[in-house]
Amino acid sequence: MRSNPVVPVEHGGRRWLVAPYGPVSWVHNARATGRVSLARRRNTRDYTVREVPPDEAGPVLKQYVRIARATRPYFQATKDSPVADFTAEADRHPVFELTPAGEDRHGRHRKR
Repeated sequence: MRSNPVVPVEHGGRRWLVAPYGPVSWVHNARATGRVSLARRRNTRDYTVREVPPDEAGPVLKQYVRIARATRPYFQATKDSPVADFTAEADRHPVFELTPAGEDRHGRHRKR
């Protein structure tokens, strides 16, 4: 098990995970397994992930840059840039939609 600090983003009523440093190891693992586990303090929650295309990632990246100040230097777009600038660089910063394991994208529990 390997841990990496991340900053989940709330946007559009959904949760997202951004890879500000590009396709690093955890990104490759998330792509391969379609799952991640996020821990905060003593709580751990499993999620299924869906990597999103640039047009869907752009608004999430803009929100991310607003809240994650430490990673701003890794983006060409600034917190005041239009969404189009974030969409243009989305291929360098993978974005994953987080869905709690056992639920579908709409928050309904999956039948087993």
